[in-house]
Amino acid sequence: MYEMKEITAEEVQRKIENGENIELIDVREDDEVEAGMIPQARHIRMNDIPEQLDALDKDKETIFICRSGGRSANVCAYLQDKGYDVVNMVGGMLDYKGKTKPKSEL
Repeated sequence: MYEMKEITAEEVQRKIENGENIELIDVREDDEVEAGMIPQARHIRMNDIPEQLDALDKDKETIFICRSGGRSANVCAYLQDKGYDVVNMVGGMLDYKGKTKPKSEL
């Protein structure tokens, strides 16, 4: 078992504001992302991850996001076991203070 990499919501916000090219995936449900998500993130529901593995770059560090960091930690553990380079955003969207938009506006 490997130790899971983590990043804070504040660190993610700083990377976005600095224009860094980071890979973000929001694993929340449709109604949650409609309430607001990070505009740079892609939305793939947690339960859809196993069938969306081809959409993920195994060699690129990818940050996973959910409401509080629990579901994204589960996704990270699953993908890490499969050899993906993953990072969990601890605290999730509850801790994120940057700009968000409803998914329908992206």
